[in-house]
Amino acid sequence: MIEILQPEGWAKPIGYANGVAARGKTIFIAGQIGWNAQCMFETDDLVAQIRQTLQNIVAVAAAGGAGPEHIVSMTWFLLDRKEYSARLKEIGAVYRDVMGRRFPAMTALQVSGLIEDRAKVEIQAIAVAPD
Repeated sequence: MIEILQPEGWAKPIGYANGVAARGKTIFIAGQIGWNAQCMFETDDLVAQIRQTLQNIVAVAAAGGAGPEHIVSMTWFLLDRKEYSARLKEIGAVYRDVMGRRFPAMTALQVSGLIEDRAKVEIQAIAVAPD
């Protein structure tokens, strides 16, 4: 069971939830980056890396019996917040294509670097699959 938490009187967030309550099997998904299943980058484009990163998250969630609809939290680590902001429309389209219209609690941070030199984004997630 997943319930979106929206305090009374708060403006509705766009593209994320302020909070999520969930019951079931918790799946902690390590930070995923925009490389394929063989740990190889196919692109240096931010939006394409985000697509691959989200697909990686969905694959790990599926291995635990969860789908995109069971993702309750995501933390995004980005190298360039200005590029992220400038490409939000494209990122939103890719997000909806992979995740659907499900918006978990999310945080996005700009970082000075990621462990893999070619990575432009890393996303950590938590899913809660039904018992």
